[in-house]
Amino acid sequence: MAEPLVKEEEKFIQCYACNHRCRITDGNVGLCGVRANDEGKFNLLVYGRPCAVWADPIEKKPLFHFLPGTDSFSIGTFGCNFACEFCQNWDISQAPHDAKEKDPKRWRDYFANLVKKCANLPPEDAVRNALSSNCKSIAFTYNEPTIFTEYALDTMEIARKKNLKGVYVTNGFQTKECWERLDGYIHAANIDLKAFTERFYRDICHARLEPVKESIKIAKDMGIWVEVTTLVIPGENDSDKELKQIAEFLHGIDPHMPWHVTAFRPAYKMLDKPSTSPDALVKAREIGKSVGLKHVYCGNVPYAYSQYEETVCPECNKPLIDRAGFSVTKSSLKQGKCGFCGAEIKGVWE
Repeated sequence: MAEPLVKEEEKFIQCYACNHRCRITDGNVGLCGVRANDEGKFNLLVYGRPCAVWADPIEKKPLFHFLPGTDSFSIGTFGCNFACEFCQNWDISQAPHDAKEKDPKRWRDYFANLVKKCANLPPEDAVRNALSSNCKSIAFTYNEPTIFTEYALDTMEIARKKNLKGVYVTNGFQTKECWERLDGYIHAANIDLKAFTERFYRDICHARLEPVKESIKIAKDMGIWVEVTTLVIPGENDSDKELKQIAEFLHGIDPHMPWHVTAFRPAYKMLDKPSTSPDALVKAREIGKSVGLKHVYCGNVPYAYSQYEETVCPECNKPLIDRAGFSVTKSSLKQGKCGFCGAEIKGVWE
């Protein structure tokens, strides 16, 4: 295993993978539920045991300006360092916490059996499968990859020698130390900026906002290609004021940074909210464009709204990449430039 993102102290393990910086005492796990202290030694309970494995279109991450039209070998495990009440993948992200609620005394045994039922996928096999699936990248996704960073690093140590790129789909709660360890291994990241208030992060995600904002800046400064997603939840983070604040923050970092505003569907503990209407997303997109963001996309929308998933040249305003669902149907991009006016389009292109 890659050198763990922990320090083994006399009476606890200090984890510094994410900004919770858990002090994990013997026999216990961090807030993520999978980073354990077993007799003073660090144990990543999900190492090499993903519960979700699939070759996905890169657009599903969503990443629209990173190798569009290619597939990404996607890996996810159990656990998460957030506890979002609206989590769309709660069945895997909250599995350790749900196990502990059901049986506080024997939950480790129950969870261990759950993990054993998952695929046995050591790093070398993950890379082999990615290559055989004709993928151009490996994405660590579905749940929060920060909590299994050591597994991701070992996988990418092999993968990058095979010219495979690394992708993180993340809540952005990594420490600066974690980002530094990912340097050279992760080439693109979609970072969730779930809202722009500490209240939302504290009460609904059980985390904090500021480290996420800092992560977006750090990843960008490191040269990682960054796109940002906001799941727009009616009555929670969808006010014009808050959406404008998010857009202004992103614009201040890079006006060419793509922003994905996506539709919420009732899930997990947030079943009393209505789904986000497509028109609400179009309005959010207009707010982002009015602030000066060059690329704002609407996600989880019906086919009738697919024009809002097009990549449009910010100079001549002509559509460059047409999409239907997660598929690229047409591209007028020429070596990273608009095929009509020649303007450079920011991104990572084949």
